Amino acid sequence: MKKIKIGIFGGGERGQALVKEFLYLNCDVVAVCEKRTSLKKTACSLFGATCKWYEDFDEFLMQKMDAVLLANFFHEHTHYAIKCLEKGIHVLCECLPNVTMAEGIELIKAVENSNAVFMLLENYPHMLFNREMRKICKSGKLGDIVFAEGEYNHPGSLEREAVEYSIKNLTYYPKHWRNYLPRSYYISHALAPLIYITGGIPKKVSAFNAYIPEVLDRPSVSKVGDLVSIIITQNDNGSVYRVTGHSSFGVEENSYRICGKKGQVENLRGMDGKIMLHYNPWDIPENEKKTNCYTPLEESEDKELIKISGHGGSDFLMVRMFLDCIKGKEKLEPPFDVYTAVTMASVGILAHRAALENKVYDIPDFREEKWRKLYENDRLTPFYSDNSKPNIQVCVGNRDYEPTEEQVKAYYEILGEIDE
Repeated sequence: MKKIKIGIFGGGERGQALVKEFLYLNCDVVAVCEKRTSLKKTACSLFGATCKWYEDFDEFLMQKMDAVLLANFFHEHTHYAIKCLEKGIHVLCECLPNVTMAEGIELIKAVENSNAVFMLLENYPHMLFNREMRKICKSGKLGDIVFAEGEYNHPGSLEREAVEYSIKNLTYYPKHWRNYLPRSYYISHALAPLIYITGGIPKKVSAFNAYIPEVLDRPSVSKVGDLVSIIITQNDNGSVYRVTGHSSFGVEENSYRICGKKGQVENLRGMDGKIMLHYNPWDIPENEKKTNCYTPLEESEDKELIKISGHGGSDFLMVRMFLDCIKGKEKLEPPFDVYTAVTMASVGILAHRAALENKVYDIPDFREEKWRKLYENDRLTPFYSDNSKPNIQVCVGNRDYEPTEEQVKAYYEILGEIDE
């Protein structure tokens, strides 16, 4: 059988982590595009001796490839995805595909005009406990879904070694996107599992931010003083979600709870993948208990590969699903197609505006022309990129927030030379 040829755009941490999943699945990784030459030695050793290195994306696309993994910067996926789609190259997008409303519309049109597959590599829904909760929800045991919660909590350590690693590897120049990331924008790890489990699609959004700046002596040039954005959505099935974006409160963990008319299910915090299925006394199904706590069992035929894959095996499952979509296996549709991906990005974008303006925003249905017309020129962004600079006034609830001189000085002392 002919091997699928893969190109990797982004030779950093995520590109390096995901390449092994393609290799496990018998693909040829033929090219990598990455302008940071400091990564070349490590990336090439992982990607294979025959993998070609490019620094220019257009030259990279001249390489014969079936599909490209976009593992570049969070805020710069749209332009490159469209270039791939126009050439009939399948796209696996590692993060949400757009950071402006106009970009989302442009991407949707490009997918509609291409025969290539576009899929969002949103891995958190495919962690084992979330797959189990989806199974329970789809069984009808919980009844109609009323409410669900999703939290992605990722506080940073204050230990010197951890701070230095973060600056040198994650925020390694002042205009890096992480230094301008509104808390609501990185929303998919909290929101996507709820959509996957329940099927509810957000139609309205509101949000409140908690403004509690970083510890004042922590080295930083970040413009983000909020620690969390608490986001509320009303969904097309009548349910309500409460989700966070990328939050920095409490303990580092991912927590999800699904509540129906008859009971609820959640992954238990700090319990290493256990879930609790809990019923009202008058709604206990036959042969079950009121409270059921257990660790789900992996049933996939690839469970040995799943064990050694990243993010609880979900990286492998998403890559396998993408390849199945390319092959047309059983006419499989991407679990997060372009419409769902752009909808999630829109929730994050509009939640930030809702928090700043104390408003409720409608979430567009971009299948409808009226919504495309409304947002096709909306290019508000908090980020610097090759072609633009921020044109949203703030990326934090407190409009006067700035890191202190001491924080900035300490950041540059750790950073040393800037690798852009």
